[in-house]
Amino acid sequence: MRTRVDNFFKISERGSTVGREVRGGIVTFLTMAYIIVLNPIILSGGVDIDGEPLGSFQMIAAATALVAGLLTILMGLVANFPLALAAGLGLNAFITYSVANQMTWADAMGLVVIEGLVILVLVLTGFREAVFHAVPAQLKIAISVGIGLFITLVGLVDAGFVRGGGGTPLSLGLGGQLQGWPVLIFCIGLVLVIGLYVAQVRGAILISIVVSSVLAIIVESIVEVGSSADNPKGWNLNVPAWPDKIVEKPDFGLIGNYNLLGSWENVGVVTVFLLIFTLLLTDFFDTMGTMTAIGAEAGLNDEEGIPPKSRQILVVDSLAAVAGGAASVSSNTAYIESTSGVAEGARTGLSAVVTGLLFLLATFLSPLVAVIPNEAAVPALVLVGFLMMQQVRGIDWDDIEIALPAFLTIVLMPFAYSISAGIGAGFLAFVLIKVVRGKVAQIHPLMWVVAGLFVVYFAISPISSWVS
Repeated sequence: MRTRVDNFFKISERGSTVGREVRGGIVTFLTMAYIIVLNPIILSGGVDIDGEPLGSFQMIAAATALVAGLLTILMGLVANFPLALAAGLGLNAFITYSVANQMTWADAMGLVVIEGLVILVLVLTGFREAVFHAVPAQLKIAISVGIGLFITLVGLVDAGFVRGGGGTPLSLGLGGQLQGWPVLIFCIGLVLVIGLYVAQVRGAILISIVVSSVLAIIVESIVEVGSSADNPKGWNLNVPAWPDKIVEKPDFGLIGNYNLLGSWENVGVVTVFLLIFTLLLTDFFDTMGTMTAIGAEAGLNDEEGIPPKSRQILVVDSLAAVAGGAASVSSNTAYIESTSGVAEGARTGLSAVVTGLLFLLATFLSPLVAVIPNEAAVPALVLVGFLMMQQVRGIDWDDIEIALPAFLTIVLMPFAYSISAGIGAGFLAFVLIKVVRGKVAQIHPLMWVVAGLFVVYFAISPISSWVS
């Protein structure tokens, strides 16, 4: 007999169980929890035009967890999709180092609010959804595969398994060799999660994260490795250690600290437009790629590669951008780490609700969240990257008109370290090849529009310089 929860979230209908959804929600949270620490690090790394910082580390962390929790719960309830949201990486750095130094923090966050409202209008008018439908199905598959490679690279870099420098863009570990206890913890976690997954053990990813975190705490207490900021062989982000206290009262003093119109006075209309456009285009296509990848991995997409309730997903995502700016934590957006929860069995919005509740709990338990080092969490991303890579068989590699755009989409996401860059290159290549082959009639009108926007996106720096 089905329960109300089962009926509301369509758990049985999607071939899942409450247990899988809860596990998936926990795993998604654990693979995303780093944002509670990383977002404050990034946003506190710069000052505004007056030389003022945004706020204390604790204030930014509390607001980051609060917004992520509320919007992720909203995603689960409204869209019934296993997708979590939090402050967008890349977007927060852009705000910190390219926007806030031209205006006050309140003005900069006001721009984020405006960008979110613009995206919301594009969703409600059907434009954002129409663009999504205009993209060829096989190009959507390429987006999923590219994101799989992207998050694999993110996992390997965050663990210190591969690094930049040493005469090559990337190399194995330090100087071509694996060194340091954190890398060993990552390797143990990777071996454990692969072994458990292959053995079809339920909760493989969750077990791996918990066991690796415990091992990391033990190692740090004995060896005292320290942070990578002081030791190249140190922990990448969180130094694992059992906290002195588990509960800490959150400070939500940053919420509401934004100004919608102040930026227009400081930098002028043209500059504001270019800044909003850059934020808009990144947000617009990152989420499209993320929800496609998650829907594909969960087996929820239709024959056109579109997940159920796509409009509701996009509406909540737009509101997340607005909420992120209003809370002074930068634009919130869909997180590809949600695929780790899907790999654990999540198929419905219940997992998102679980993830959101854990984020809300984390506003009080931030010291405990800080225990989990990146090296213990990111093996899950490598496994998920493999699972997403399997979709590559759905691309017709004998058809150059789709194969070449798909190739560029896939390789540029990890190589340029940008989901939007990969999508843009694929779209532009698709339009170009159709034009060269005299098949202009096969190009959807919206693909022309999007291709034009991506030309501006890739040329935003010289355009900004010329305008200035």
